[in-house]
Amino acid sequence: MAPGTFAQSTSAASLSVTPAEGRRGGHWFSTNPDKAWGEKFFLAYLPYFFALNYSKQLMGWMNVGTFWHVTQNLALLLPLIVIPAVLRPTVTGRAWWDNYAVKMVLWMFAYNFVVTYFGCEYFFDVLGMVYYFPQVSVSLDSALVGSGEQVIPIGMYFNAPAFFVVYHTIAVLLMRRVRTIEVGALKPVLTVVTVVAVAYLMAFLETRLVATDANKPYFWYQDLGWMLKYGSIFYACYFLPSFPMVFTLEEQAGDRWALSRVVFEALAAAAMVLVLIDFATHFMRQA
Repeated sequence: MAPGTFAQSTSAASLSVTPAEGRRGGHWFSTNPDKAWGEKFFLAYLPYFFALNYSKQLMGWMNVGTFWHVTQNLALLLPLIVIPAVLRPTVTGRAWWDNYAVKMVLWMFAYNFVVTYFGCEYFFDVLGMVYYFPQVSVSLDSALVGSGEQVIPIGMYFNAPAFFVVYHTIAVLLMRRVRTIEVGALKPVLTVVTVVAVAYLMAFLETRLVATDANKPYFWYQDLGWMLKYGSIFYACYFLPSFPMVFTLEEQAGDRWALSRVVFEALAAAAMVLVLIDFATHFMRQA
């Protein structure tokens, strides 16, 4: 799908929202108009997201060299930056980078750089994940964490943020719905249950939908059944800090975060994830 065509279908008028929307009861979208626009844009991005990922499997595009490996992953990520950067300044009057959608992608990029650079080593050695991209010559991964038997292809640093924007948008919508309904003292409990349930669901679904027979020559788990049953709990640790923290990103009308705050919060979430998955490793090795 060409970015121009996609942009036309997600015009500012069709994605606009008023600050008072949904204040009378439970609501899905933020009362911050700019954030609500970004959330609706990310939902509109879903068909493109699924179509491109399915095409990669169907057409065998996983088995490519470094240039095309990076290009196809940039094709997944860049629309999330370029389209809001073009559309939103004409409405808000702000700089292209000063809108929720671009800040959300920046949050995910900073967060995923850390959890990819270090965290993939845990996926290799603890969960039995295998990357096999023989034509990709450029990789980047931790020098000390992990056994070093596998490497992380450079394109994965552009792939993961797009996936995580989708996961976190869905989680934030569900969290907000729970937090804005009248359930009294149960609200904190339901919020925690929502975070844990969505974290596990996203971990399970990604594993099930990506570790397919079509992808198996290039990406697989040594024991897929074990990964789905136990590894999904481990993977859910990635989201337990990040879902609540990204929820706060410009959540209130009038919020306007500096880019430095966006990056620092993302890095703080990543640090918590590393602690969680290292702790979880003690139990995974006994499962």
